Amino acid sequence: MLVIENLAVILGLASALSWGVGDFAGGYAAKRTSAYTVVLITQIIGIIIFPILAFVFSESLPPLNNLIWGALAGFFGAAGLIALYMGMAKGKMSIVATLAAVIAMIIPVIYSALTEGIPSIFKITGFIFAFIGIWSIVRMNTGANLNIKDLEYSLIAGILFGLFYISIDNFSTTAIYWPLTVSRISAFILLTGFMILTKNIKKPRSDAILVVILAGLFNTGGAAFFALASEAGRLDIATILSSLSPAVTVLLACILLKEQLALRQWIGVIAALSAIILISI
Repeated sequence: MLVIENLAVILGLASALSWGVGDFAGGYAAKRTSAYTVVLITQIIGIIIFPILAFVFSESLPPLNNLIWGALAGFFGAAGLIALYMGMAKGKMSIVATLAAVIAMIIPVIYSALTEGIPSIFKITGFIFAFIGIWSIVRMNTGANLNIKDLEYSLIAGILFGLFYISIDNFSTTAIYWPLTVSRISAFILLTGFMILTKNIKKPRSDAILVVILAGLFNTGGAAFFALASEAGRLDIATILSSLSPAVTVLLACILLKEQLALRQWIGVIAALSAIILISI
């Protein structure tokens, strides 16, 4: 049991690392082209890679209900991104993103407690440190109070992302890559429809294509590692650890783009590292 839990921790951290690198690459690419275009291309890469992984690992086609959970995961994930981007466009970007991330962590934790029981006191303490860490790392100084737009879009995006995690957990026990393929297809359909309706279709610039592909590869890896982590252990552990991805993104920005971390963000990094230790106990 201990070996399985340790595997879940390792896979959860691998998910955070992969998603963090993917978000860094995606954010870098979004400065040169539309953010929606970046997200759409990452879905296409998943549609290509996940079936290949399914064949490589000889994964059988799962029952219909698992594929439905996969489609729901794609819908919730894509809808969450749309809500997040709309919120960041109309509200304060750092507040919207931070609140959405915290809400997205809380929902699977509650769901896991109801379905898998209350975790140990060490893991609960680790969860608290993780919440503090993520908030400290992502939250920026805005010098302004919250307004209703920050709250409503954060709430919607956070709930949708939380349902995304839960959907993956519901299909990962029997299959991984075929449901993830379906999730990418449903996300692609939803995002394409949204971009057509809003007339937000832009061809990526040639100097951003390689970075977009890199973002798609790591985003795909993050989803796969998360699904494997939720299969190997508890959903709350997989969710909390994978949600440490902003720490990876911020540290990459610090190292590669020479961005400076505030004292509060360093405290967040220390809190996140403490969370990993506590959750691993």
